[in-house]
Amino acid sequence: MASSKTFATKNDLAPDVREKAIALLNQHLADTSDLYSQTKQAHWNVKGMQFYQLHELFDTLAEAIEEYIDLIAERATALGGTALGTVRMAAEASRLPEYPRDAVDGRQHVEALTARFASLAKTSRAAIDAAASFGDADTSDLFTEVSRGLDKQLWFLEAHLAS
Repeated sequence: MASSKTFATKNDLAPDVREKAIALLNQHLADTSDLYSQTKQAHWNVKGMQFYQLHELFDTLAEAIEEYIDLIAERATALGGTALGTVRMAAEASRLPEYPRDAVDGRQHVEALTARFASLAKTSRAAIDAAASFGDADTSDLFTEVSRGLDKQLWFLEAHLAS
């Protein structure tokens, strides 16, 4: 999914560090964009007794994810890269499983989203370590912010499954 074109920048990170960070960021841009669209899928299609509460929750979650998308894409471009952020680019590169088309009731949607939020939170934590290992503390910090938010959103979802 890497773009071969980079742009000149006075950013003092070494070119190889920036290339690694851009690739890492673009992978997460794909995953995060996919999570956004899957969360909107749940928002649009949830049915059942908790419709309104879940409809609102899913929209709130999607809004938070949209902020992460912007942070990730802008970091890639700030490093001289190209943010690969179209829906088609995300679909091609996302590591998340496809959203279940037959999900209807609230529990089905919550279970599907819980698995996907947990997956992205896990890969975000791995990205924290990856960025730190190749010397990009700022990208590592960005993924710390994303990870922290995803963990909170996962908690919101999992609370619906607890009894």
